Amino acid sequence: MQVQDVDLRLLRIFVAIVECGGLSAAESRLNIGRSTISSHLSDLEVRLGLKLCKRGRSGFELTEPGRVTYQASLELLQQCEAFASTVASSKNELSGRVTIATIDTMVSDPRCGVARAISALKARGGNIQFDIQVCEAREVETSVVNGRSLVGLGVSRHQLRGLDYYPLHNEYNYLYCAQGHPLFELLEDDMAESDSAKLEALLAEAEVITSNYLRDKEVRNDGLNYQNSAIAYHDEGIAHLILSGEFIGYLPEHYASYWVDKGIFRAIQAEKYAYQIPVMLITSKSNSASPLAEALIEEIKRVHVGDDQKLIG
Repeated sequence: MQVQDVDLRLLRIFVAIVECGGLSAAESRLNIGRSTISSHLSDLEVRLGLKLCKRGRSGFELTEPGRVTYQASLELLQQCEAFASTVASSKNELSGRVTIATIDTMVSDPRCGVARAISALKARGGNIQFDIQVCEAREVETSVVNGRSLVGLGVSRHQLRGLDYYPLHNEYNYLYCAQGHPLFELLEDDMAESDSAKLEALLAEAEVITSNYLRDKEVRNDGLNYQNSAIAYHDEGIAHLILSGEFIGYLPEHYASYWVDKGIFRAIQAEKYAYQIPVMLITSKSNSASPLAEALIEEIKRVHVGDDQKLIG
């Protein structure tokens, strides 16, 4: 089949549906109603002569032709953006779509230079579209590997083939409790030595939030009580659970400081229950050659120069 402009639009809609996990979930991303999305998806299926997905009460599920079409769509759309970027560069212009995948709460870290990089890139090219996706740590890498994102900002303990990792700064994480938790009142600056044994006893009983976040994996051997009665997949979810006063959990210092400064959170034995992990700029070995990708990587590295880039072991 010959690919026309209308086909590219339908393919972009199809990719958004897949990445959002269904038609209803894609409404806010596409800024169109579910019935219109459904109509566009049906038009694409007719155009291709394929059944791309199953949708109904049982939920959204790709068919095998749908999975093949999704991967091919990603490659085609990536090539289209690379073409536009290359042509624009011949005129000494930057143009195209900048896609960044990032772990959550990066915006609260004063060392994060994404905003400054965006501003600098915007000044270099007025015809640039920006798309930022907040993902779990694994999804950040996956998004860069499959070409959905030009770069990623995240953490990685097991680096993937085909990706380059550039350390930006170390993130410091501490164990926190909130007002209402039995540990909170014990954690005064002038805590008496007699309270130490009581603190250890309460720590042994305290329920710790289990996180699927990659960066928390190394703290599971800290001797604390992980009962899986509280699970969160993002820092915001962990914060909600800590705020309940029923659980304790690890959070990045820059994110928890909002509640610490208000006297709502307290760190628990920060000298003992703490770890750091490097935040990385993640790029594709095969996709970083486009002018727009090169410019984006250059700006992100530039605005992070001088940050603490010493990696932990």
